[in-house]
Amino acid sequence: MNKQDNILIIGAGLCGSLLALRLAQRGYKVSVYESRPDLRTVDISAGRSINLALSDRGFKALRLAGVAEKAREICIPMYGRLIHDIKGNTFSSNYSGRDNECINSISRGDLNAILLTEAEKHENVTIHFNKKCTSVNIENTIAHFKDYHTKEEFSINSDVIFGTDGAGSVLRKSYYLERKFLFSYSQNYLSHGYKELEIPADKKGNHQISNAHLHIWPRGAYMLIALPNMDGSFTVTLFLSYDEGEYNFDNLTSEEKITEFFETQFPDALKLIPNIKEEFLNNPTGALGTVKCSPWHYKNKTILLGDAAHAIVPFYGQGMNASFEDITVFDAVLNENLGDWETVFKTYEKARKHNTDAIADLALDNFQEMKNHVANPLFKEKRILEMALEKEFPEEYFSKYSMVTFKDDIPYAVAMKKGRAQDKALLNLVADADFKQTDNLRNLLKKVQEETNEILQEDEIAGL
Repeated sequence: MNKQDNILIIGAGLCGSLLALRLAQRGYKVSVYESRPDLRTVDISAGRSINLALSDRGFKALRLAGVAEKAREICIPMYGRLIHDIKGNTFSSNYSGRDNECINSISRGDLNAILLTEAEKHENVTIHFNKKCTSVNIENTIAHFKDYHTKEEFSINSDVIFGTDGAGSVLRKSYYLERKFLFSYSQNYLSHGYKELEIPADKKGNHQISNAHLHIWPRGAYMLIALPNMDGSFTVTLFLSYDEGEYNFDNLTSEEKITEFFETQFPDALKLIPNIKEEFLNNPTGALGTVKCSPWHYKNKTILLGDAAHAIVPFYGQGMNASFEDITVFDAVLNENLGDWETVFKTYEKARKHNTDAIADLALDNFQEMKNHVANPLFKEKRILEMALEKEFPEEYFSKYSMVTFKDDIPYAVAMKKGRAQDKALLNLVADADFKQTDNLRNLLKKVQEETNEILQEDEIAGL
């Protein structure tokens, strides 16, 4: 393991481009191969989520690479959710009781472009576009590619290969096809898919609804969400079952049925989406899945990072942040000067795997919360109490959401374990017939903390 090793990165998306930048800053020689065209010159966003939620864990990695401020310039802060009920009424729910804590809507393409440009400033980085990886010989670290333009097939021999090629990773596929080692792999899809629509800017180029919120239209079996863009528009995403329920992607095939669906279920959103029928019929339907696998590495030769190792559903807004945190953790392992790539890979995976499993599970939990629970009166009461505790005791109380989103020093696995126990304690409290929101907050905090600790102890005894 030395700075002269030829490092090959498969995939120049968000994770791959940040990894290339950070390795280059450390003095490594890096070649990156990407199947898509250069997004700085071609629009390739169709069918993919074009804006994402950037939060503290992501910013920590961007600061490490020196690009946090460039990213912040293209962010729109969102301070909470704005819930839209079926009658068009709205109510807001802040993400935190502390002042100025927010998540940030950011363009996937614009952020990726910043990272690519910064990486290319280093003479020890080369990035190749329109080169699709078809397979990887993991034993000999040879990656096989096909050029989209020339149709030429070629191979690249390297010392170590990083797979940051997303949920459909070719490197991960090579792990189980080559059968060189015991490799566990699961890919589980939701029964729901997603379709993207758009709320355009008004005639003056302004946002038509609040751009300080992430908007949610929860309907139990399905939901809409909307995130603001810099140009005054909103990217709207419909999450809907493929084939279950009165309305699903399989039966929404006519303009009449589509109109009926939105008129009855999302009347206020429908007024803001002028091209609803054309967009619905023409925009692709995407799948939502979770990938877990182990081990992520093979000897001292290859390793998976980002979605290639741990793709998750988008409902905690942590997919990009988790991938960026991979870079933070990997960089910290490199600081240990462990001497060889295999030891680095093993140490990194041991530190990281249980946390990426945790955020995958939390993202699935939040799917239920967003489409069902946010409009539940008991959930609302619990959330009001959480916000009051965070506001009154900003250094003593952190909700599960805050631990995941705003506390980059708390590992995902710890946030999940403590957050679930805390949620149970809070719900028990607000469901108590004697509970009053006007009770002394210090006493309420003490009750929540005591019951949380009891639940954690019970879980430990039960082996949970």
